[in-house]
Amino acid sequence: MRWSSRSGQSSINTGRRCERSCDPTSTGCRGAVHHQPSSGSLSHILLLYRIYPHVASQNYRRQLRRHAGDGRAAAGADQAHRDGGTVGRHPGAAARPAVPRRRHAALRRHSPVPQVLPLATTLGSFAPLAGRLVHLKDTGDVGISCSASDGVRFVVAVSDADIRRLAGDEEHDVRVLEGLVPEVDMSELPTAVLAVQATRFEGGVAVGLTVHHGVADGRSLWTFVEAWASACRGEIPGATPTFDRSLIKLPGGEELASSILRKLTPNLPSATPPSPIREDLTRFTRRTFALDAQDIQRLKQRIVHLGEAHGTPLPRPPSAFAAIVALAWTCFARCKPFAADDDLVLFFFADTRDRLDPPVDACYIGVCLAGCIATLPAAELRGERALAAATLAVQHEINKMKEDPVAGWNFMSPALWASLDRMMNISGSSGFRAYEIADFGWGKPRRTENIRMNQGGQVAMMRASDGQGVQVSVSLLHAAQMDEFKSHFLMF
Repeated sequence: MRWSSRSGQSSINTGRRCERSCDPTSTGCRGAVHHQPSSGSLSHILLLYRIYPHVASQNYRRQLRRHAGDGRAAAGADQAHRDGGTVGRHPGAAARPAVPRRRHAALRRHSPVPQVLPLATTLGSFAPLAGRLVHLKDTGDVGISCSASDGVRFVVAVSDADIRRLAGDEEHDVRVLEGLVPEVDMSELPTAVLAVQATRFEGGVAVGLTVHHGVADGRSLWTFVEAWASACRGEIPGATPTFDRSLIKLPGGEELASSILRKLTPNLPSATPPSPIREDLTRFTRRTFALDAQDIQRLKQRIVHLGEAHGTPLPRPPSAFAAIVALAWTCFARCKPFAADDDLVLFFFADTRDRLDPPVDACYIGVCLAGCIATLPAAELRGERALAAATLAVQHEINKMKEDPVAGWNFMSPALWASLDRMMNISGSSGFRAYEIADFGWGKPRRTENIRMNQGGQVAMMRASDGQGVQVSVSLLHAAQMDEFKSHFLMF
């Protein structure tokens, strides 16, 4: 495969300044570094977009050249990241990151690269995303340092891969997709918060984002993408984002944030994660499936029927999220050679914005999540009432989170790390409207994916491209396991 890149050191500046570096537990331009419990926490998402034919204007091309530069360098996929054009003040080579960050890539057919100037405008409202994560030596905390000179690195690359195959195949071409998102060295602070890459194909373009997960959770990232896409379409975003952490009224929240930070990164400013997180990502097999609205309704009805038939009715009808997670968990139990008495672990994050007292504004940008852990024996997840049992377990964990959002952070126990081979990790949400909001002016995405799924047993969810169903992407270690998973997942 051929890769090349445009080189340049011009930058998109926010035009805003934060006069001080900020600790992760107070208000203003601040962020706590939160990490997920496994390598699946490296939430890197691939967005494959369905793009309708549009031709870039001469003015648009001049705009792109002005911000990305005209230099070219023949290179492999990694070199395209290292030497690519930059939009921001973060110069130099970018090594493969080693701590959680969020990545997205958008594959678009017959489309120009997303406009750079609207990105600069959008960053004016999302200034912390253009800042840097820094180690605060006096307190030992991590904060976001913002200044008017900060910017976002923007890489423009070229690939001769077949974009139609990448956008249409059920099975992921992991090595190619990994090259469609920008690398940021997050192994040591200070480091950038956000980087963007646009890769041109014959008949399309991929747009990739890498965002540090300690600064923005999934909901925050999609809020940013929606605002940027709106600006590219010449529209005014509907809501103003806020980074004010004082909105979160959480007793003991400051101590909790600091304790998690010290537990996962005890050697700051070195931010290398625990060894179980570091994986050879290309050795996994990944596929994407979709359940339409009728599939989901049929699944919900089957779960309710199983519960009633076995004398364990559900306390309430299952949501789409609970039903699909339960289905995936039972498929996970059946596709791997677990012993019948093995306890299988399910982990997922839940958004707590509207569950705190008082609720947090929906426009809050940051990390506002609680961890949920369910455990069931493999035998129960393979039995006749497996779907009902799994759904009950998911509903129970959600109820616990609603009662005490802070309790979920107990997942940082050594026991959980020891159970990674028996754990299914859910990322994303069936409510994420990735296909609807990421229209940069040439139509909806053809496909959206989580790029960095780095655990054998990770599942990434989002709303499907039709706006009604749910897309489910799965990562497993062996192709035979994936075939078995698929046979159960699509034949419930």
